[in-house]
Amino acid sequence: MCSDTDLLQAIQTYFDALYACDLSLFDQIFHPACSLFDADEGAITVDPIADYRQVIAKRVSPASRSQDREDEIILIDWLSPAAATVKVRLRIHADVFVDHLCFIKDIEGWRIVAKVWHLETVRTSSPAS
Repeated sequence: MCSDTDLLQAIQTYFDALYACDLSLFDQIFHPACSLFDADEGAITVDPIADYRQVIAKRVSPASRSQDREDEIILIDWLSPAAATVKVRLRIHADVFVDHLCFIKDIEGWRIVAKVWHLETVRTSSPAS
């Protein structure tokens, strides 16, 4: 089994990117071919990473509102020394999300190549997730 230090740092980069809506961190952690998947509306929805990047670019960041950080790693499942699936939970404004992140490590480090997400708690009124 490989050391998890680099993967843990990559997961923290993911949390930091979403908390601060920091596009430089976003671009660092997401592979450009990544897609996002969910089925919260009853049908599978697939969003390319470029669409999700636009959402992040327009979102008011939780950091700018001094929102307390609520992010946690629930599970890390090692597929190989260069591949892992990570289950996390995080809050963005009033919304709580559970994400399964597929990470692959190459010469550039750990990057998210796919994200399956679920909206665990629905907000009453706030910017787009």
